[in-house]
Amino acid sequence: MNSLEDLAAHGVSRDDLRDMEHLAIELAGAAGMEITKALGNVLAVKYKSGAEEARWRDPVSEVDEKVESLIRERLARNFPDHDIIGEEMDERPVRDADFIWLIDPIDGTANFINGLPLFSASIGIIFKGVPVVGALWCPISHALRAGVYHCTLGGKVRFDGADVTPKGNPAVRRRLVGVPVATVSDNFWETRKTGSAAFECAMVAAGLLQAARFTSPNIWDIAGGLALVFAGGGIALRRDSGVWAPLERFTPTDQDQDLRFWRGEVVIGEPTAVARMSGVPNPRQS
Repeated sequence: MNSLEDLAAHGVSRDDLRDMEHLAIELAGAAGMEITKALGNVLAVKYKSGAEEARWRDPVSEVDEKVESLIRERLARNFPDHDIIGEEMDERPVRDADFIWLIDPIDGTANFINGLPLFSASIGIIFKGVPVVGALWCPISHALRAGVYHCTLGGKVRFDGADVTPKGNPAVRRRLVGVPVATVSDNFWETRKTGSAAFECAMVAAGLLQAARFTSPNIWDIAGGLALVFAGGGIALRRDSGVWAPLERFTPTDQDQDLRFWRGEVVIGEPTAVARMSGVPNPRQS
């Protein structure tokens, strides 16, 4: 299922997707407003794991929880027959739904609570596992301002409604890629680590990063971002048991049939860059 025709065969129209995209954009923008209001204030912060477990990793701010609550309330009114998987709350309103909204109120919370503007409020929608809508609010962008990157299946990547057309400068010999651990030197690229998978997905879709690799993202980290990457002509691979395979839809693992627990090593980006980063010669056919 990779086209509007495929969706139409399941009774989903272009207008249906546009309605979902419009709400996702609105909600991502509202999340951005809450985040912006909170910046500079002393926030209440707690950690999912303590010092002895993981050295105070996985912080959660009061804004994360407020934003997810806001989004869930709106979805309950507008799409009560859709399911929701959010990072901060376990509630699942419709577990057997074909449409699932994936919410990460702030992907890159450690950056956010330290005031570093490299994070994203991410909303993705999947239909039978396939990313069909993405809306990511980012505090900085290719336009040097905050805004929402968004798309629907079969459409273009847009930023606050305007088409995003990546422009590669042929004079730049070494492009940028996102990696789990930034290296001092690389044979092909300049490497960067931002601390936010969702933000890096948006930067790949906008053409600022040529590719990105993630060690073990959660589904809510990348679902909205993958929709953007695909709309921008990029691809994704997931490594399972040492083998890279195309990631075109999210499917439950053999160990757990709940998509909430989906994880995996992932590479996204422009096809030739994905091939080089993964070692797969023809990643579209792998």
